[in-house]
Amino acid sequence: MNNTPRGNRLHIAIFGRRNVGKSSLINAITNQNIALVSDVAGTTTDPVYKSMEILPVGPVVLIDTAGLDDQGELGKLRVQRSLSVLNKTDLVLLVVEAGCSLSVYEEEILKSSREKNLPVVIVINKSDLTPAGPGSAESPKEMAGYDAVPVSAATGYGIEELKMAIIRNAPLTWQERPIVGDLLASGDHVVLVTPIDSAAPKGRLILPQVQTLRDILDHNCMATICKETELEATLKLLNKKPALVITDSQVFKQADAATPPDILLTSFSILLARQKGDLHTLALGAKAIDQLRPGDKVLMAEACTHHRVEDDIGRVKIPNWLRQHAGGELQFEWASGTGYPDNLREFALIVHCGGCMINPREMLYRLAQAHINNVPIVNYGVAIAHLMGILPRALSPFPEIKEAVFNKIREDD
Repeated sequence: MNNTPRGNRLHIAIFGRRNVGKSSLINAITNQNIALVSDVAGTTTDPVYKSMEILPVGPVVLIDTAGLDDQGELGKLRVQRSLSVLNKTDLVLLVVEAGCSLSVYEEEILKSSREKNLPVVIVINKSDLTPAGPGSAESPKEMAGYDAVPVSAATGYGIEELKMAIIRNAPLTWQERPIVGDLLASGDHVVLVTPIDSAAPKGRLILPQVQTLRDILDHNCMATICKETELEATLKLLNKKPALVITDSQVFKQADAATPPDILLTSFSILLARQKGDLHTLALGAKAIDQLRPGDKVLMAEACTHHRVEDDIGRVKIPNWLRQHAGGELQFEWASGTGYPDNLREFALIVHCGGCMINPREMLYRLAQAHINNVPIVNYGVAIAHLMGILPRALSPFPEIKEAVFNKIREDD
């Protein structure tokens, strides 16, 4: 766990036509030959992700995309895949060739970026090839209003100025809210309940547990970690009531039984729902669990393609609990990776993972897609808490969200 997870990094996507030097630009920014460079148009066929540090912005992900003017049926698919990167992008670098005006391809990226309220830096590459030499490339009038930086990816000219432009244009709000630190006061004590099962890599904790522990320490608080079978004994050993108990969602019921009612309780997954997306929307989606009927279709959505285990939470445990709650068989489909299936409207419910591997922009996009298709959505922690009958308690650390959610549910009823 030495590296910042990709979901916590500023996502910078690089767009442009074929052979404008997008891959060369990534190599120049990183000072490494990490992107394949060729004079043959269309060398980059799929988005390529590279994690790095740009000071003082911090951890970033650079995303190299296929040329916007790619040709043929396969080329159109590549362009579509490149454009879908905007859904997880925080900052756009639009690469154009010095001396060339913007085409319909660049205009489309600018239009889409405006619609998504994404900051854009225009990179005028190959400025060393203009007659007047490096630094002489002027910004065409259609670039007015954008930060336009002349560079040469081949010689390195302007790369430091480009990094400064990235810093100037990085959205001030890209840094995620704390996972739990804003709920705590300095010196508070938190108990983390971390079951050790086949899903936990040997010798390590899973990513949400590590992220939460780091956030607690970053906010000058203390943590005690135990398994669910040791929670009751752990609480008795403490000479002061903890500010919060955070549990893995799959042992919510045991943690609830072992934690006195005057101690706040929630889960790692619910904390991630608040940090990465919109806990209010996900909590409202829990009502749809009670409306499931045998035969309904449920989409289990995972943001990554992790190793499956015999009693996998998304493949086995939650589906079994939902079947029991619905009183019969349900039709389950699973989507892993970057998106939803095209038939989204057919589903009665989406149950999404915690999203520890994606950034807030992509999580919000996934919530928006569910809303557009009129499909209720919950995440693992919210769903499990509701199925165990303890959702009100699981939302107790967030009183404003809890009140708004249950007031809305009462109004709808």
